[in-house]
Amino acid sequence: MKKTFLIMAITTAGISFGQNKIQYPESKKGETVDVYFDTKVSDPYRWLEDDKSAETGAWVKAQNEVTYGYLDKIPFREELKKRMEKLWNYEKISAPFVEGKFTYYSKNNGLQNQSVIYRKGKDGKEEVFLDPNTFSKDGTTSLGGLNFSKDGNKAAYAISEGGSDWRKVIIIDALSKKAIEDTLVDVKFSGVAWHGNEGFYYSSYDKPKGSELSAKTDQHKLYYHKLGTSQKEDKVIFGADQKRRYIGGYVTEDDKYLVISAANSTYGNELYIKDLTKANSPIVTIVDNFNSSNQIIENEGTKLFIETDLNAPNTRVVTVDISNPKPENWKDFIKETQNILSPSTGGGFFFANYTKDAVSFVQQYDYSGKLIREIKLPAVGTAGGFGGKKDEKTLYYSFTNYTTPGTIYSLEPKSGKSAIYQKPVVDFKSDDYESKQVFYTSKDGTKIPMIITYKKGTKLDGKNPTILYGYGGFNISLTPSFSIANAVWLENGGVYAVANLRGGGEYGKKWHDAGTKLQKQNVFDDFIAAGEYLIAQKYTSSAFLAIRGGSNGGLLVGATMTQRPDLMKVALPAVGVMDMLRYHTFTAGAGWAYDYGTSQDNKEMFEYLKGYSPVQNVKAGVKYPATMVTTGDHDDRVVPAHSFKFAAELQEKQTGPNPVLIRIDVKAGHGAGKSVAATIQENVDIQAFTLYNMGFKALPKK
Repeated sequence: MKKTFLIMAITTAGISFGQNKIQYPESKKGETVDVYFDTKVSDPYRWLEDDKSAETGAWVKAQNEVTYGYLDKIPFREELKKRMEKLWNYEKISAPFVEGKFTYYSKNNGLQNQSVIYRKGKDGKEEVFLDPNTFSKDGTTSLGGLNFSKDGNKAAYAISEGGSDWRKVIIIDALSKKAIEDTLVDVKFSGVAWHGNEGFYYSSYDKPKGSELSAKTDQHKLYYHKLGTSQKEDKVIFGADQKRRYIGGYVTEDDKYLVISAANSTYGNELYIKDLTKANSPIVTIVDNFNSSNQIIENEGTKLFIETDLNAPNTRVVTVDISNPKPENWKDFIKETQNILSPSTGGGFFFANYTKDAVSFVQQYDYSGKLIREIKLPAVGTAGGFGGKKDEKTLYYSFTNYTTPGTIYSLEPKSGKSAIYQKPVVDFKSDDYESKQVFYTSKDGTKIPMIITYKKGTKLDGKNPTILYGYGGFNISLTPSFSIANAVWLENGGVYAVANLRGGGEYGKKWHDAGTKLQKQNVFDDFIAAGEYLIAQKYTSSAFLAIRGGSNGGLLVGATMTQRPDLMKVALPAVGVMDMLRYHTFTAGAGWAYDYGTSQDNKEMFEYLKGYSPVQNVKAGVKYPATMVTTGDHDDRVVPAHSFKFAAELQEKQTGPNPVLIRIDVKAGHGAGKSVAATIQENVDIQAFTLYNMGFKALPKK
């Protein structure tokens, strides 16, 4: 129900506002008009969607010159960077894992752009296995995955260039660390699942004919690569005849079964299984629809253990025999509770990691379903890990919260004995700060949890610089975690608040669904109510409130600032989904329709999306908050055109002195794999911009 007509570029003059004295780059306007269900919608900045054009490249360069010219003049920016670098400069070590004859782990000495993979043999001697810092001179090529063959003697690792979701897969002899065949290319949204030692499964799309960064990709396929053959010979295992947007394959630990998950959206999946012990065995259907989320997490012979939210919105684990695996034969193994379940296996046990009001507690079960113990966590916060192979004697888990740097613990699953394995040494006085969980009331009366972190003794006088962070989508839960950037913010007298909005996964599928499609406004209302609560309780005031979010959270910020521009002083939308009428036309965007719906669904859905879409709701003559949009020029998840068009609209229509800037990272994507140097600089610029626009001429240390 959409047609486009009349594309003719015209030019508008560069804009300057007397009080802020910013001469914004020229953003020409076209006359593109789309028609949705007999409603005309203009799209004057459609040309910015062409990421391959010289015009778009020149616009990006000009915008960055203005943005960095502004940031360079902030008097305390360099001081902020020095403190951020000092605090960031501590050794970070991951939990170890065993493959073949070696124990592997990652380590960063503090300010290395990318963490290095090390290993130790039986002699205990440490050696570098993979150093992603050598992949590129500027740190923009990162490690995107590492998987080993069954015997540990071969490995396949994926690399991402410039932050792109497109990967290359390099296959090496793990003993000599030398490449053993040609690199696989054009791999996207994929793991590497080895079957034995001679080959592996992976997923990808056909390379688009247009821009690989923005062209639509919607038919995923699962391939098998046999070592010693070319990629052109790789067989399609699933997806050639059944069109699906997301397909994943993984092999059970005993190497007997290939499990296939297929989906058309970010929620709900079909589930299939194939017996790899029998030649030409059929692919057997377990779940044949997209109405629930399902994953095989373990098997014991022919007995499958499936994590599912079918008839269990908070998730349960069920068992079934592979001979008759349909849902009607499923039996509860770990029953659904009022808390959200995320299970894992390792060391011969199951671990039920529950989320209750956005914080963790963990229970351990044996294979008969008997509760063995609750794992005692060091404090209130977020625990993760507890996974490993069946025969491992020691497992590892991490613990963190907003004031506690991530610490790794070892766990002996048979005895339950736990001990600190690696505790980072960070120049931050955690005991000087506290977190408080509150429950505030949203517009429709729903109680929403929020955790507020600040320095002990902070005076609630309405003058504390405050960042309110949110996401509210895709069943993702925001649980407490430590951040160096947030620690610096706290040190400078800042308050950091995280609201657990509807649309997220904090209270299961019902909570998620309450923030989707025609109920998406609930998410924005929840966020607005969070800001109003912080102001009413005098943590801050509108003059000292900033709102921040990324990706779907960038949409959250964009919608909130256009609906309530008076609520906050600063808006910080990052890599946001800003054009809700066209998001589904780029890369894998159509897969987000479970949460959003699309403008092509029906007239009601179109009008609802148009009613909150940030790009379409910037109004002339409105005083918007000081805004710094952030994105990456190689973001092929949420294409940067979303941010480009939103910034152009704001720069044209802003009234008053508040600046509207867009900071575009070059050779960067949606965020994953970004170098430490780039991450630090981005956080420095965001905090400097925020404090400066709250009126601070120096860092407000308290």
